[in-house]
Amino acid sequence: MARDGKRMATARKTVDREKLYGAAEAVKIVKGNAKAKFDETIEVAMNLGVDPKHADQMVRGVVNLPRGTGKTVRVAVFAKGLKAEEAKKAGADLVGDNDLADKINAGEMGFDRVLATPDMMPLVGKLGKVLGPRGLMPNPKLGSVTMDIGTAVKAAKGGQVEFRVEKAGIIQAGIGKASFPEDAILENFTAFVDAVTKAKPPGAKGNYVLRVGISSTQGPGVKVDPASFTA
Repeated sequence: MARDGKRMATARKTVDREKLYGAAEAVKIVKGNAKAKFDETIEVAMNLGVDPKHADQMVRGVVNLPRGTGKTVRVAVFAKGLKAEEAKKAGADLVGDNDLADKINAGEMGFDRVLATPDMMPLVGKLGKVLGPRGLMPNPKLGSVTMDIGTAVKAAKGGQVEFRVEKAGIIQAGIGKASFPEDAILENFTAFVDAVTKAKPPGAKGNYVLRVGISSTQGPGVKVDPASFTA
């Protein structure tokens, strides 16, 4: 622990906490400070000028990170017949209908995303109390309820990230790994903040993107100048 504290103290010296950095420079600093013994996740946090308690200020969406997440994503799919076979061929980890629902009700939650064909939603809807609080409920607006289930599975496993604003107006997400090249992290960062910016809800007034920060799992945060990616 002492070594980790010393490493963090050293890393903090490389960051001016009052400065707003350009996106490229921020990525360079964060990657340079990611020196843990594991491959740290690169994370983005965005403070938005919204109050998600109001329906017209909710920010939610999905973005395909062009360079992937670097994370193995386990996907569960509710489908039957030919669509179930399509999901399996696309790489889904769990595929089923009532049997999959039984596993979830029994507490078996070994997956990160849930997809479904539209005909399965009456069954999936019964799992709302289990899947909803975990942010796993399939949603047609996010493309996780679809007949094109093979494409959806490949997207979910290949770098697709869902985002949703939290109570305090904050959106957080992992956008890659410290082992990624700087240009890959920057490309993912740009794609993510662009998607969130475009998802501005109709009820948002005044400044929408208030603050943006980027960090690694065990590194200090770096403030990013919104002008460096909204220009």
